[in-house]
Amino acid sequence: MRDLNIAREGRLVFQNEACMVINKQAGESSEFPDGKEPGGNFPVPVHRLDMPVSGCLLLAKTHEAVVFLNAAFAERRAEKRYWAIIEKPANDALEAGGELTHWLRFDPAKNKSFAYNEDGRGRKKAVLRYKVSGAGTHYLFLEIDLVTGRHHQIRAQLAALGLRIKGDLKYGARRSETSGGIRLHAYSLAFPNPLRPAERLEAKTPPPVMDSLWTAFADTIAG
Repeated sequence: MRDLNIAREGRLVFQNEACMVINKQAGESSEFPDGKEPGGNFPVPVHRLDMPVSGCLLLAKTHEAVVFLNAAFAERRAEKRYWAIIEKPANDALEAGGELTHWLRFDPAKNKSFAYNEDGRGRKKAVLRYKVSGAGTHYLFLEIDLVTGRHHQIRAQLAALGLRIKGDLKYGARRSETSGGIRLHAYSLAFPNPLRPAERLEAKTPPPVMDSLWTAFADTIAG
């Protein structure tokens, strides 16, 4: 996949003969232009991360691994955890942790998802769990576990609560990031091993650039 420089030093998080995990940087695409896997051109991603999002991206090295890992994601046998830095809301109504359920409708013309509190035509159920792990003067630090994997799910569900990921102009953030990305990072990914299906693998990686804000987030986890 040409958009992902997997050979760059420090980008490789894990690999075996069937698959690999890299630390995707904000601004890189995890999709092929026509949305289809080119025949015989490996490795290929088996799930997507939004372009402005960084973190663990799983790629398959063989056709057999593509089939196996696609099934693992479809059957929710893969677990994804994200770090999100959000603009501190005006009130303190956000609970320390919980589960969010919405129904998302994707608008391809706007490349944006909209969250609703009830089912409806063209909507898909979206579930995530979150925990507020810490706070700064202007931001809250959230750990998020995805139960489902929908287009722009985290961004849309948080926006439905009036919560804005730092830098995410599309979903209402006050200002952009100088990097062009947003403060949403896929910190860890757990999935069954294509070579030994009974074995689970877990990859973790910090944000590609550990500036003071991400370091403050990591410190709240470590503490």
